[in-house]
Amino acid sequence: MIERVFALVGSAARFVPALVVGLVALASEGSAARPEIGVWYDDSAQGAVEIYICADNPNRLCGRIVWLKEPLNAEGVPKHDRYNPKPEQQARPICGLPVLWGLGLMSDGTFDGGQIYDPKTGKTYSSAIKLAQADKLVVTGYLGMKMLGKSFTWTKAPPDLQRCEGAPPPA
Repeated sequence: MIERVFALVGSAARFVPALVVGLVALASEGSAARPEIGVWYDDSAQGAVEIYICADNPNRLCGRIVWLKEPLNAEGVPKHDRYNPKPEQQARPICGLPVLWGLGLMSDGTFDGGQIYDPKTGKTYSSAIKLAQADKLVVTGYLGMKMLGKSFTWTKAPPDLQRCEGAPPPA
């Protein structure tokens, strides 16, 4: 009987998901080990998002806006989160705005299970990201099923990109 228990435990240990190993690697290797970490131009090239390890969960990735091609509105005032469905958050500046959170490392090396906020519409979607090339990141926003979502390609920004006023220092 004890031999069967040890055999079962041994079998289970051989099949520990790569996800667990990946999450430990994300938390312990540091930002240089994850090519997704850094600053990325969005698909419109009108803004750039810094992706970093979330402060509240070292096994997840988050992102915030750190550059805007046009940081001021028509009145010359810094742009704010005016489309946010919560009136109390409509005064938040776009520069520095958190737009990605909770992306967890999957066994295939992609990140999923997160959320993405679109300040152009005030809507939040489930999100996933996948490194397509060293300088290309595929960002998918979806409701329910990922395969019915919409994907966008972001491009790696240069390391010396000037951060917009109000953006926190690099993570």
